[in-house]
Amino acid sequence: MKLNRVVVTGLGSLTPIGNTIDEFWHGLVNGESGAAKITHFNPENFKTQFACELKGLDLNNHFDRREIRKYDNYTSYALIAVKEALQDSSLNLDDIDKNLAGVIWGSGIGGIKTFSEEVENYVLNKKTPRFSPFFIPKMIADIAAGIISIQYGFKGPNFATVSACASSSHSIIDSFNYIRLGKANVFVCGGSEASIHPAGVGGFNALRALSTKNNKPQKASRPFDVNRDGFVLGEGAGALILENYEHAIQRGAKIYAEIIGGGMSADAYHITAPHPKGEGAINVMKQALSDANIEPSHIDYINVHGTSTPLGDLSEMKAIHTVFQDNIYKLNISSTKSMTGHLLGAAGAIESIASILAINKNIVPPTINLESLDPELDPKVNYTANSMQEKNIHYSLCNTFGFGGHNASIIFKKI
Repeated sequence: MKLNRVVVTGLGSLTPIGNTIDEFWHGLVNGESGAAKITHFNPENFKTQFACELKGLDLNNHFDRREIRKYDNYTSYALIAVKEALQDSSLNLDDIDKNLAGVIWGSGIGGIKTFSEEVENYVLNKKTPRFSPFFIPKMIADIAAGIISIQYGFKGPNFATVSACASSSHSIIDSFNYIRLGKANVFVCGGSEASIHPAGVGGFNALRALSTKNNKPQKASRPFDVNRDGFVLGEGAGALILENYEHAIQRGAKIYAEIIGGGMSADAYHITAPHPKGEGAINVMKQALSDANIEPSHIDYINVHGTSTPLGDLSEMKAIHTVFQDNIYKLNISSTKSMTGHLLGAAGAIESIASILAINKNIVPPTINLESLDPELDPKVNYTANSMQEKNIHYSLCNTFGFGGHNASIIFKKI
């Protein structure tokens, strides 16, 4: 069976270092940190008192009061990013077959703010169980995908991917596969997360997953550094418009990159810890390379999962060494989580966007805060430490791994 080619024709982002694609890219290449003391709530009683929050965002500028009441923030963030991506794509929605336009959207947690506040309100007022009629549709993790399709009239495949931090990467891979198989011509995909909330911070603190460097939040996300002590929680959204290549060419679309391969695997090891030898990560990168029909030597840049956790960074680098062998010394590696923090279910989306723009701009964004390399890591590898590097990038690979052992890798190609 001949598979359709799949290209990226639109991008949209809402991140802790910029509320548009241009702002996001500017923040990446300039090595800006999005970390600061939490303002969404009083964090004084928490072990971690900082996060990578969105900045300068007023939802009243994007939605009317009635819409704000109906949406959890994770859905609002999704709609803002999707609007930018669709505008960027220049798709004329009146000219496309909406039966062949789909939406697959990822979120690891969904409406945690809505869930927590409704339950808290019940506990405080349990004589009268008063729940909002919007409670369930605001909270469920699939509602963003549904609302996007309702808003734009897309009647093709529509669902949510929920695989922790791999959620939005899985949404991209699923969309890629549907177009390859001829099930759709256009897909909106990506992910959003809004978990900077007492329940989110408290829950990750209980897992000892978050950095506690409260005195230097901008230095706290430090992948590969010997002094890393956990990830920094982030929030936001990333949206991609994928199209059948022929469909895009016929309408004269600008094309950012082609997606040529995707891999999905499971660690089958532990609920939160990565496999110590990186077995799941090895398998998923090999799958992506095989799917793309290229060799490890073709890859120029890897946007790593790189969360800044002691176990995760070591496991991923062991896997990369195993897959790429001596080719590892010819490519660039960087973790953009050092700047954005960890957007959980939205991580794969914004990091795929970073990988695509790296190809488009021939620039590798840096890993900031890498001051003293962990001695267990290979010092000959190019981690793109602390400042961006110019590089002619033909192929980039983006890794995301989630709690539960969910792994995803995507390969993008210059076109």
